[in-house]
Amino acid sequence: MKKGSLIKMVAVLLVLLFSMSVASAASPGEQRQHIRDISDKALLKLYSFQPAARGYVENAAGYAVFADWGVKLFLIGGGTGKGMAVNNNTNQETFMNMINGEIGFGLGANTYNAVFIFENESALNDFTSNGWQFGGEVTAAATDGVAGAAYIGAVSVSPGVWMYELTDKGLALELMAKGTKYSKNDLN
Repeated sequence: MKKGSLIKMVAVLLVLLFSMSVASAASPGEQRQHIRDISDKALLKLYSFQPAARGYVENAAGYAVFADWGVKLFLIGGGTGKGMAVNNNTNQETFMNMINGEIGFGLGANTYNAVFIFENESALNDFTSNGWQFGGEVTAAATDGVAGAAYIGAVSVSPGVWMYELTDKGLALELMAKGTKYSKNDLN
């Protein structure tokens, strides 16, 4: 590995850690507003890459949006994030955390957004009440890596639940082997 790449990776990690500490120093109201702002930006980004997603989100029982970041150092990796789920029928917001761990060779840091669409209220309630835990997620990759064009669509993660994953290059449907847990946080 080049020395410059290692320095950049360490700098990104320090910025991420600093921004997390600043966010945690904010009041609960400021933290909730920050999560709402991130959610709105992620949805606008999704709609720019996949305009039909706006109709899916608006007509679903609900949706959830998470801003996540992760680090991979050789054989292990992990990440964390925050987000919110919204019941479209009641406009109730549920603020949540995400944490994941993964095994596999790699090196680097990344940020991404996950947008879940819940076709029915039962799936939404299960997600917000019980949280979810995924393991061994597998989806197909389809991106040109240059212009950011990706296969347009979402991945079915369980009956009635679809997920879009957004990276800096657009929609990403990747091969993943990681465990992820979503749960309510203390901002509710």
